[in-house]
Amino acid sequence: MKSSEPRNKRNRDFAETRTPLGVLGGFVGLIAASAAVAALVVAAATPAIAMVGMAASGTIGMFDSLPGYLKIDELSEKSNIYVIGASGRPSMMASFYDQNRVEVGWEAVDQDVKDATVASEDPRFYEHGGIDLQGTLRAAVTTASGRETQGGSSIAQQYVKNVRVQQCELETDEAARDDCYDAVTETTIDRKVKEMRLAIGVEKRYSKDEILLGYLNIAGFGGTVYGIEAAANYYFGTKASDLTLPQAASLVAIVNNPEKFRLDEPDSEANGAANGYAANHTRRDYILKRMLTLGKITRDRYDEAIATPVEPKITEPSTGCQTAGASAYFCDYVKNILQTDPSFGEDAETRMLNFRRGGYDVYTTLDVDLQGAAVRAIAENVPMTYPGWDLGGVVVSVEVGTGRVLAMAQNKRYSQDPTVLASGPEYTSINYNTDFDQGGSRGFQPGSTYKVFTLAQWLKEGHGLSERVDSRPRSNWGVFHDSCLGDYDVSGENWNPKNDAGESGGAYTALESTVQSINTGFLGMAKELDLCGIRKTAEAFGMHRADGDPLLESPSTVIGTNEVAPLSVAVAFAGIANNGRTCSPIAIDRIVGRDGEELPPPASTCTQSVSPEVAAGMHYGMTRVMNGTAWESDQNTVPHVPFIGKTGTTDGAKDTWMAGASTEVATVAAVVSVNGDANQRGIWFDSGRAAEARHRMWPVVMSVAAAKYGGGPFTEAGPGPVVEPPPGVGDRDDEGAGDEGSSDQGNGNGNGNNGNGNNGNGNGNTGD
Repeated sequence: MKSSEPRNKRNRDFAETRTPLGVLGGFVGLIAASAAVAALVVAAATPAIAMVGMAASGTIGMFDSLPGYLKIDELSEKSNIYVIGASGRPSMMASFYDQNRVEVGWEAVDQDVKDATVASEDPRFYEHGGIDLQGTLRAAVTTASGRETQGGSSIAQQYVKNVRVQQCELETDEAARDDCYDAVTETTIDRKVKEMRLAIGVEKRYSKDEILLGYLNIAGFGGTVYGIEAAANYYFGTKASDLTLPQAASLVAIVNNPEKFRLDEPDSEANGAANGYAANHTRRDYILKRMLTLGKITRDRYDEAIATPVEPKITEPSTGCQTAGASAYFCDYVKNILQTDPSFGEDAETRMLNFRRGGYDVYTTLDVDLQGAAVRAIAENVPMTYPGWDLGGVVVSVEVGTGRVLAMAQNKRYSQDPTVLASGPEYTSINYNTDFDQGGSRGFQPGSTYKVFTLAQWLKEGHGLSERVDSRPRSNWGVFHDSCLGDYDVSGENWNPKNDAGESGGAYTALESTVQSINTGFLGMAKELDLCGIRKTAEAFGMHRADGDPLLESPSTVIGTNEVAPLSVAVAFAGIANNGRTCSPIAIDRIVGRDGEELPPPASTCTQSVSPEVAAGMHYGMTRVMNGTAWESDQNTVPHVPFIGKTGTTDGAKDTWMAGASTEVATVAAVVSVNGDANQRGIWFDSGRAAEARHRMWPVVMSVAAAKYGGGPFTEAGPGPVVEPPPGVGDRDDEGAGDEGSSDQGNGNGNGNNGNGNNGNGNGNTGD
């Protein structure tokens, strides 16, 4: 992990060449400040006397106006996203941070680190009251005489400076942040005196050990590495409590000048691997010599440490979702959820900033077993790229009754880096499973999987599965009723949808149309229904367009032309399996703050989308689909439990879907055209024909789900009319639902992540 150039002047080596006039000015400044320094030192060394005698001392009185109290805020600390492993223990998925820091307690820092810090930075730390008079005067004389600028600051003073810099970092406005930084780092006696005054206040308020620990937790170690724990992790792949003596000294060396002594630039001429990290090595050995001189280590330990080469083991931290591997798209989904959670701030930018700095631990809903199966299913059946076709393969699983997202995978490598994205079509930043405002695409046409909402409306309006309708293909379908937009007349549109297998139609029952996925059968059903009612029923199951626009309603939408996200389809099928009660998706189980207190995670909202009686009728039809168009998925799922399902193929076999559920888990598997067209029935992958890849993927995931979660029988109503409960049950209040949308859908066919998202009537040959 290399940082960019340090912001403004931070970590810069302030060596200067002084002119004779500058030297004279330095001495004048030294003399002018000496009384104040002496007075402050007395105050620090004898705080009880200072409290009594301040008013009597004109010199100290000069500094009464200087602030003596420093507010020490919580440090910027990285936040982590976890998945719970098969053993029940959390495993880190990714970290987010502005400063890579893990704040630790006193016992979590090796004693050699503490001794090395005191020996090299402030050997009289445990004796003075915040200011080391000897060191201060020595540094002032050295600086004033024209030699290299000397710090001479006590650990308390350095701590004060770091705290003030940290406060500048919290400024969200870049100009204000830079001005703040300039003010607290300027090389002036005035700034030094202010730090002295604040250091005295810190010494009065905190114990020596607290100050030393605070210093070790806040100190910069180069780039974005802050604090001793993160430094131990990054530079040596270990914990601060497990550092060896030479490692401890090397890390403390970095603090003195992070840009000069850091160990993650092996090609550096001054401090690279070729010369044994010479700059750091020299400073390290100086620190070891100071420790020996002060009696902190024995001669034997010193000799052994001196003989040890500087050998960093750079361990890159988990930075962002790109480090989450095959779960990167789920991680990205979680990140987008956090950006909409008001717990973290007023807007998306503030929320992510607070998350990156807040030290939160986020525990997700991902099931490692199902996720592994989803990743494997895609890898074995859908290539990342295919000549002449921008394809996407997706699998997403949702727990029935809770909305917990258990798996989310796709056939691309994740990156947000424009350079990486431009390197090849196997990379994308777009999550094909989710909505556009959640980092996803503008959606894909679901084809016949959408027919389940017409089935639900059919049952809601009192029709039975055994009832027949005129299912003949025709060029003039006449008028469809729509109570929201007005009746829809397609008689003059030369609209001639056909059936996927070329069925001639006739008088199909609703059950036959469902099992065989007869387009004209569902259009015949829709002729007897309210198109607005079908849309509202779909919305009640959580269906919505992935681009954020309202669901369109027209005869063509009955057979699946609204572009939606695969996650939305999985949520809807989980709702059907849950006796008609749909639970919105959630991806986070717990959020724990740095103080160990839990924050409420975003909660699932469950809505009775249709009555249990209507759901039972849907179950009757959809369990039989598993012996119809979905028989491949059903037969290859082992162990076998009862399933409901629905398949979908869009015009020209451009997108192919398998959506289904047990009573415990709902899963969607699909192969989609991200941009452009491709007839999947004429394309073969290594694993078989592209159009059947969904039936090779779905069983892989649902076999794991069935083994782990089980599954019971579905409630089923017979093929006769459903007896509905009193009006109002199962309906969701949809204020103003009839006032939006458009009946003019156009004839486009794009649905990709390029943002076009055209909604096409197509020719209606969706099916299977």
